[in-house]
Amino acid sequence: MAEKKATKAAATTKKAAAPKKETVKKTVATKAAKAALVINAENAGFKAGDVYNALAAAGKALSVAEIAKKAKISNEEVILGAGWLLKEGKIKDAEGKIVLA
Repeated sequence: MAEKKATKAAATTKKAAAPKKETVKKTVATKAAKAALVINAENAGFKAGDVYNALAAAGKALSVAEIAKKAKISNEEVILGAGWLLKEGKIKDAEGKIVLA
């Protein structure tokens, strides 16, 4: 009878000592973390095209954030492209927003 009690106690201990399942968290890399802004003439030219097209489609003055949303690029890329367009005289400032010249 003492053996039965010892067996039950051992069985209970084995159940309690079962390893717990670990949960694995999956992370999704954000767009900003995927690629750094490349600053060269080719990239600046492409971003300038994106900015120009967004402004032309809107037909009105837009903020940097609005251009970024319409062109599906980052704020930094908008600034890079806007710098190119400002130098060429294609855009100008209108009350804190950017508009085609």
